[in-house]
Amino acid sequence: MNAMTNSSDGFQIEWHGNCVVITPSTDIEHLRWDIIDTAAQIVMSPLKKTKNPTVVFDLSKVAFFGSVFLALLLRCHKYVKERGGEMVLAAPAQMARELLSVTALDTLWAIYDTTEEAVAALEI
Repeated sequence: MNAMTNSSDGFQIEWHGNCVVITPSTDIEHLRWDIIDTAAQIVMSPLKKTKNPTVVFDLSKVAFFGSVFLALLLRCHKYVKERGGEMVLAAPAQMARELLSVTALDTLWAIYDTTEEAVAALEI
């Protein structure tokens, strides 16, 4: 059940109960360093509405991504953790899974095959 759907600058943001699902578009594959602050503000804005944010990054539309998007994920992770919340990833493509594995970030975030599984895990 989506209480809010918002699409802005390459991100779709949906509420599933108290969980925020952030779905980047394929444009995220070309995210540049000069707009990372703007992207971070867009992504973290809905997180300010909840005390202990739970966040799912739905990567189903992204085939691959680079260091700029990884930096954005890490920035969001830090913000969520500082507020006592949890962030997980869902539906990464094979290339994205390999990148997460090579960078050992697959040990930082739980990774689920589907967004539904990720949201269900955070609701527990």
